[in-house]
Amino acid sequence: MRVFIIGFMYSGKSTVGKKLANTMNLKHIDTDIVFETKYNITIANFFEKYGENLFRELEHKILVEIIEQDNIIISTGGGLPCFLNNIEIIKENGISIYLNMSPISIIHRINNSKKKRPLLQNKSPEELENYIKTVLKERELYYNQANLKIKGEDPNIKEIHTELISYAVKKNLS
Repeated sequence: MRVFIIGFMYSGKSTVGKKLANTMNLKHIDTDIVFETKYNITIANFFEKYGENLFRELEHKILVEIIEQDNIIISTGGGLPCFLNNIEIIKENGISIYLNMSPISIIHRINNSKKKRPLLQNKSPEELENYIKTVLKERELYYNQANLKIKGEDPNIKEIHTELISYAVKKNLS
């Protein structure tokens, strides 16, 4: 079984992925951590030095490498499904779960986070809200292609696990 957790930044993909992997006794991989480890640079610094286009190309290569593994939960970067043909790769190679959150919930998490994201730097509160709403709307075209949609605010891992197994059995994927 290969499961992809997708959704906007700060939606809890890494946290849910780790907990779900633990519950299901599967390996967990976070594509952002793989990127930073492989290239020995933070994503924020990479964006600053080399830009988003190169980041997306290298992120795509990581996805292609990761799908060789099985019995794994993969937490993706927020933009990963939305570039190149990544959503198609995800759909063809596993079950995807979209952690769906409202813009207000995302903004609340951003404001309470110590980790800063490159695409959010130097934005006023109004610019941040407009950015989140605009980009989320654009990315939902990709996120909504997920096999399962889960409310990202306070997700219940046992319920996600049950829905995932039920979906896998229904589609004969287990």
